[in-house]
Amino acid sequence: MAALRLLLLLAAAALLVVASRGDASGEGPRGRKLLVLVDDLAVRSSHSAFFGSLQARGLDLEFRLADDPKLSLHRYGQYLYDGLVLFAPSTPRFGGSVDQNAVLEFIDAGHDMILAADSSASDLIRGIATECGIEFDEDPEAMVIDHINYASTEVEGGHTLIAGDDLIQSDVILGSKKIEAPVLFRGIGHAANPSNSLVLKVLSASPSAYSANPKTKLASPPSLTGSGISLVSVMQARNNARVLISGSLDLFSNRFLKSGVKKAGSKRSHEKAGNEQFVTETSKWVFHERGHLKAVNVAHHKVGETNEPSMYRINDDLEYSVEIYEWSGTSWKPYVADDVQIQFYMMSPYVLKNMSTDKKGLYSTSFKVPDVYGVFQFKVEYQRLGYSGVSLAKQIPVRPYRHNEYERFITSAYPYYAASFSTMGAFFIFSFAYLYHK
Repeated sequence: MAALRLLLLLAAAALLVVASRGDASGEGPRGRKLLVLVDDLAVRSSHSAFFGSLQARGLDLEFRLADDPKLSLHRYGQYLYDGLVLFAPSTPRFGGSVDQNAVLEFIDAGHDMILAADSSASDLIRGIATECGIEFDEDPEAMVIDHINYASTEVEGGHTLIAGDDLIQSDVILGSKKIEAPVLFRGIGHAANPSNSLVLKVLSASPSAYSANPKTKLASPPSLTGSGISLVSVMQARNNARVLISGSLDLFSNRFLKSGVKKAGSKRSHEKAGNEQFVTETSKWVFHERGHLKAVNVAHHKVGETNEPSMYRINDDLEYSVEIYEWSGTSWKPYVADDVQIQFYMMSPYVLKNMSTDKKGLYSTSFKVPDVYGVFQFKVEYQRLGYSGVSLAKQIPVRPYRHNEYERFITSAYPYYAASFSTMGAFFIFSFAYLYHK
């Protein structure tokens, strides 16, 4: 009886494990807890619309002052938060155990961040941005000025209130619905480090813009001019951590989200600026609610078989398959593309081939193992604008033919066979003629 009870308990435990795994398969790629650091708690109310949109999507926000002496990002070796929102541009230093290196380590661990600065940006905030490949204007009094593409709106700002409409062309980052109204921006410009290929400009200034102190006359040419000025940029690290950096804290404010806008010189006015749609869509991307890929069920085997071998032989015909899914914000959907490639790699790719898809997430292909033996790798390195990278590698040895696996007669050796038999025949004829010819 005791043995029967034990078996029932073990069966129940096994069912619970299977059920928990099944539930986990529907979970999102990232956790939902965010730490919001502000230098003034008034920001919580002045930017409540943006914070409300995050909470409406199921994100759990914890608000703390940036100089809180009990501030910490991790405890007992585990991070307490899944993402970070830095709305504290003027703070000279963080409280507790948090500093610039702690924030960078947080990103290196695969977590995400939104950073907003303004003309009061401290060296600390500028330093974090620099490490992410963003260089703010060195002049601490500089702001982005545009005497042509400024905004005519009830929000004051003069020619430092920019109506930006030079947006990145990416449905993954900005959503499938086009942002029709200009985005209001008032703050400092930055330049993306040209050597950093991970940084993308999401909102750029117009060719007529420049960065300078609006309260003084220009004594020398500005360091940042034209479309080279980025107003909002994003960075996706190689570990798929995502960072958004804005030179304007007002970009996320209730005033800018609810304000109407009319671009100077334009006859068309908009009842609401594009800020609300812009910050909502970009924050979805930053926190992996869109554009996150995962690869599962990687398989390879010989054609006609189902079991994965421990090694292949040269000239074997094999099949390779992998399933790729995209997180839609609520569930995993099949990812459909025609540019996913497989490499059969040893020092360099011996095979590079596009995989076909069944439109249900399964990618597969077949090819012949090269006539070269050694240690190869199946490699899938998929990088596409706005999407998280997929990097798969599986090592597999390839052996030559064994002595008893070669064909009995090799076609390419027929000339040598003919030469051998012709030599023997000629020697026989010569011997016969020599011995019996008188």
